[in-house]
Amino acid sequence: MKKRNVTYILGGILILAVVSVILFKPLPILFYPGLPFEGFLKRAFYILLLSFALCLYRIVRGPTAADRAVTLDILGVLIVGFCVITGISTGRSWYIDIAIAWVLQSFIATLALAKFLEGKSLND
Repeated sequence: MKKRNVTYILGGILILAVVSVILFKPLPILFYPGLPFEGFLKRAFYILLLSFALCLYRIVRGPTAADRAVTLDILGVLIVGFCVITGISTGRSWYIDIAIAWVLQSFIATLALAKFLEGKSLND
């Protein structure tokens, strides 16, 4: 067996283990008991954690700078998801305000990166 095949098998086993934890193990913090859709919110939080870990892996192993930049943009979307789930589960609206500010900042950064990759200066 090649080293690459072993890596794929170990990665698949790790992802299956994380998915099984997402499906069968409840998250004990951040959520009030009796919250509507509590199970859905917990599983969504776990899925965002898994996605966050996979994005960090892509940032470290990304073959090009553009791949890393796209992954950072996806990481911003995941942070907004964390803020929204936390805001819904705790009932505090300022998490949603943080999410909105993060989206605006991420949009501006994406525009700046697109201009840079196109070869134009920022004041064009």
